[in-house]
Amino acid sequence: MKRNLFTFILLLILSGISTGIVAQQTVKGIVTDAGDSTPIPGVTVMVKGTDIGTISDINGNYKINVPQGKDYLVFSYVGMKTIEMKITGTELNVALAPENEEIAEIMVIASFAKDRHTPVSFSTISPEIITEKLGNQEFPEILKSTPSVYATKEGGGYGDSRINLRGFDSSNIGVLINGVPVNGMENGRVYWSNWAGLSDVTRTMQVQRGLGASKLAISSVGGTINIITKTTDAKKGGSVYLVTGNNGYSKTAFTLSTGIQDNGWAVTVSGSKTQGDGYVRGTNFKGYSYFFNVSKRLTDNQTLALTAFGAPQWHNQRSSQHFISTYLSKPDGVLYNSDFGYRNGKVYGGGYAYNEYHKPQISLNHNWSINSVTNLSTAIYASKSTGGGRRISGTQSNLLTFQYPSGEPNAETLITPDGHLDYDSVMKINQASNTGSQAIVAMSNNSHDWYGILSSLNTKVGDINITAGIDGRYYKGYHYQVVDDLLGGKYFLDGANVNRDASTPLYKGDKFAYYSLGEVLWEGFFAQGEYVAESFSGFVSGSVSNSSYRRTDYFAYTPEEGQVTDWTNFLGYSGKAGVNYNINEHHNIFANGGYFTRAPFFKYAFIGHTNTFNEGAKNERVLSSELGYGYRSVKVNANVALYRTKWMDKALTRTLGQETANITGLDALHQGVEAELTYKPSHKLTVKGMLSVGDWIWEKDVAAAVYDQNQVFMDSVFIYSKGIHVGNAAQTTAALGIDAEVLPKLTIGVDVNYYANLYSYFDINSRVKESDIGVDAWKMPDYTLADFNVKYKFKVAGLNAAIYGKINNILDTEYIADATDGVTHDYATSPVFYGFGRTWSIALKVRF
Repeated sequence: MKRNLFTFILLLILSGISTGIVAQQTVKGIVTDAGDSTPIPGVTVMVKGTDIGTISDINGNYKINVPQGKDYLVFSYVGMKTIEMKITGTELNVALAPENEEIAEIMVIASFAKDRHTPVSFSTISPEIITEKLGNQEFPEILKSTPSVYATKEGGGYGDSRINLRGFDSSNIGVLINGVPVNGMENGRVYWSNWAGLSDVTRTMQVQRGLGASKLAISSVGGTINIITKTTDAKKGGSVYLVTGNNGYSKTAFTLSTGIQDNGWAVTVSGSKTQGDGYVRGTNFKGYSYFFNVSKRLTDNQTLALTAFGAPQWHNQRSSQHFISTYLSKPDGVLYNSDFGYRNGKVYGGGYAYNEYHKPQISLNHNWSINSVTNLSTAIYASKSTGGGRRISGTQSNLLTFQYPSGEPNAETLITPDGHLDYDSVMKINQASNTGSQAIVAMSNNSHDWYGILSSLNTKVGDINITAGIDGRYYKGYHYQVVDDLLGGKYFLDGANVNRDASTPLYKGDKFAYYSLGEVLWEGFFAQGEYVAESFSGFVSGSVSNSSYRRTDYFAYTPEEGQVTDWTNFLGYSGKAGVNYNINEHHNIFANGGYFTRAPFFKYAFIGHTNTFNEGAKNERVLSSELGYGYRSVKVNANVALYRTKWMDKALTRTLGQETANITGLDALHQGVEAELTYKPSHKLTVKGMLSVGDWIWEKDVAAAVYDQNQVFMDSVFIYSKGIHVGNAAQTTAALGIDAEVLPKLTIGVDVNYYANLYSYFDINSRVKESDIGVDAWKMPDYTLADFNVKYKFKVAGLNAAIYGKINNILDTEYIADATDGVTHDYATSPVFYGFGRTWSIALKVRF
């Protein structure tokens, strides 16, 4: 059946392809930048309505043969407006302008890479691809067909996806939105549920693998994800977007724009609502997104823009992995979710199985073209988030929790006959208790205030473009638990707060367990020099940053003892350089390399959850290099890159009794090869391919000696990690995609992704047994997935409209996407999450 399906799709694709040969004339010219009149290499020049095309050479020159009867040429280049020009003779010179001046300015701040210019490996995702390919998948999954990316839905809750790049998780991937870093200031993580509506407002998206082009001192160990949102649309109009999908999925979205008015003002507003029952049992959700941008051209050389966006949401989750045998024994099979029950007839997630959050971000961007060669761009931004996740607490919390990581119930766990958490029985226990509730529902709050400024000055001295700027941030995180539901009890008792009598009854909204603040102050400076010639470009950049940490604990210390620490500082720096050489209009080679140090995350700066400084904490170090080759023609684009990244002195601590050991010298080596290919034999057909093969391993065993406060030797700690493959991401990935216009205005696409050499997740801190020496984590089975999409464009009431259809995992393949290594490193003892089976969505978009 699979063979017949692919045969049918291929015949359908080929049926829409046709070509012809007619008499012709030759047209030539030069393509330049409308802003500074410099030539633009690599511009695609097509004869409108045909497959005939060429690209501009190093000096912006092009030459093309035009059939008789064809009167227009189409010029396109990433970041520039696509224009059609009428042929009036044998010479046609063209000046391209940015798609949107505001976007062009943001791309500069965000260090958006340019083809055959910026010497880094990167892949760019257009908004059309997001609309056509994403469907009802998680936002990071749009990147799954790019090299060295592994993205999964983890437990399957709304926004609970994760992404790894070259084997590194989100805490080691720099994520920028409009050039502003959004990785958590305390732990470097990116929680995609906070940005669940981001796909609705994304203008373009770029993945820069390795050190990347960003001038900032960010966590680009594995790479950088650069997201550019909508700005003010240049044209007046808008759109309405309606989606329906499997398991009650629905989305309603709109965009309205005034366009740029005669007085220089422009406003764009977008909003959406998304809800559904969730593919996995007990993972229903509801989310909103909003976007607002207002801009004003102050003078001929100054613009001001205010942007605000956010995505408030709540969703039930599946947090517990289970053994394969457990899934097989349950009626729900791979959709089984142990982490919920029912209250008042509605799904009610348990501990780590419900989340609500709202993280709005507001930025004010000012751009000033001081003169013809000097420009100053400044962004001031703020984010004030609220929300957290559900927890089960109390002396008998085991009544409603499961073992980690196996997902097996505790001996005390109360489960209904149909396999759900038994809240009613717990309520009876609490009602009968004379000492308050024994198990309660709590909310773990992780809100924050975040303010920052990012300012960059760019000028030209001779043939050198010089950029310098500042990156300042202040962050305060609020961490505490509050009583949310007493589950039938009269009150709750907690003795964690030394400033409150342990017999004090607590009620809904009262804080308990812990209450601390984490403050981070970041001061950064960066500079870059770039040389650009006709066939050569190169850059050298560097940055210095100081990370200051301060902790406040309102529960573990009295005011007399002192609840606020002093600031502790970690100085980091980076240096990197790269060169690109355009051999001719088709071939280019590039190389880059760099070294940077990174301050340890907040939790490593203090011992345990205390205000005691960890005096032995030290910076992590990264050494990275890359060599690449590119080929460009009208029909073929290809890239190949070799990379090597060494991650040194990964922060790691072990506790023995009251003492903490800092384990240093833990290094990982990530190296591999990546290739991308786009073949466009016709304007009706596009074929894309990708292959990435990595070799990611921990390099050596490490040991640390533990001393008490009197410097008396206590014990030695060993980590047996030498030669073990890095887990939690497929080290080999491949993709093949075909998109074809099979009938006028009807386009279909097929994407096939392959994943191999996928080792399950494991905590390197747990590799302390000699029997673990040289033993890899469980290697999960390889798997292949196929997706299908279709688009049909039409008119309705004179308006442009399109219908989009998407089927994910069209063959309904059963596969394991995530796993945690078991005690015997095999399938029997390793708990897992299965990936999603077949899902679908249908969307209608009307533009006006």
